[in-house]
Amino acid sequence: MNPATGITHATRVRYRVVAFLVALAAITYLDRVCIATLAPRIMAELGLNRVQMSYVFSAFTLAYAIFEIPTAWWGERIGTRKVLARIVIWWSSFTLATSAAFNFWSLTLVRFLFGAGEAGAWPNAAKTFSRWIPTHERGRVQGLFFMGAHLAGGLTPALVTLLQHWLAWRGIFLAFGALGFAWAAWWLAWFRDDPAEHRSVNVLELNCIREGQGLQLGHAESGSWTRVLRDRNVLALCVSYFANGYGFYFLITWLPAYLEQRRGFSKGGLSLFAGLPLLLSVVADLFGGLVTDRLAKTYGVRLGRVAVGASAYLVAAVAILGSTLTRNAVIAAVLIAVAAAASMFTLAASWAACIDIGGAHSGVVSAAMNTSGQIGGILSPVVLAYLLEWLSDWSAPLLVMSGLYLAASLAWLAFDPRHTHRAVEMAARHSKEVSRP
Repeated sequence: MNPATGITHATRVRYRVVAFLVALAAITYLDRVCIATLAPRIMAELGLNRVQMSYVFSAFTLAYAIFEIPTAWWGERIGTRKVLARIVIWWSSFTLATSAAFNFWSLTLVRFLFGAGEAGAWPNAAKTFSRWIPTHERGRVQGLFFMGAHLAGGLTPALVTLLQHWLAWRGIFLAFGALGFAWAAWWLAWFRDDPAEHRSVNVLELNCIREGQGLQLGHAESGSWTRVLRDRNVLALCVSYFANGYGFYFLITWLPAYLEQRRGFSKGGLSLFAGLPLLLSVVADLFGGLVTDRLAKTYGVRLGRVAVGASAYLVAAVAILGSTLTRNAVIAAVLIAVAAAASMFTLAASWAACIDIGGAHSGVVSAAMNTSGQIGGILSPVVLAYLLEWLSDWSAPLLVMSGLYLAASLAWLAFDPRHTHRAVEMAARHSKEVSRP
């Protein structure tokens, strides 16, 4: 109870903020994943070959990478309320516009603009969490966030397969694109950047949020965040997330083709096993968040993040390697799903680590990490297409993925948030000294 106000219970408005952002994550993956399932029909109607379709996939990711850090910086400058609304309206518009594509170049342009619009969504979500969520809840909150994304992504192949009985591929893009506009309108009306400005937040909840926010350095000042981006911890996170993005974009681009062409799955099996990696990731997201929070609370932030990241990526590397060695199609598909879930087990630790070390610059730090993942995503479908052209062997791209997961495991061993805290503090002091008259 607060003696000054007589309030006995803290409100829980921050959990409604989490619900909003989980819905945001779900819609992003619904719109992002559906094109992989629809790819054969799109290729047939527009006359595209496998290499051209790979460039279509990569056009989205290229734009996402280019605009990720600028959009995160924009969110730090003007607040995530307006920026996230703009992002959702933009990407929803170009999801609708995908239905109007008539050849390779028009489809590539639309997907590029789609990626430009969606860029910055997740770093701005991380920035929102840094303002609204105490440190001890960040891992599980990030886990819930990714759980919503992967649940939507895992169900999308089955949903698209069902909708194809009634809608052409163009109609499916129209249906999916409409969802974001409702989200943006509700978000703008309800959300506030500062918890203190939200009329439903009482003083006890506000104190809980502020007392548990950890390192915060006030407003993002020009010059200071550029030093943070050169920090070794940020670089370690970028290396690991490159591998994550590379593997993830295989799942949402060429996995259905691999399962059908290399492993011989029928349409029924395809709809199950193409979605299985993301469905298993739902469980991994949730438990990854709970585990990293528990370990961080018990053994400190460094061990709480590193133990999750290093061990899970090692499991992913071994599972992918195993999928190339087995002749059993179901075992191979399950091992790929296990590898995907293991890599997603790290997401809560990765994004919580960005907030841990980023402070007021958590949006830009998470954007730098996510941009490295998008670079991996740009390369993933194109490298796969060319390896198949040159080697005619589906094992080659999987072996590349296994090696990258191993590198990610090793990169996590270099992570130590105490080093970045010192770098951030020095950068902030430098900015203040430079700004003095």
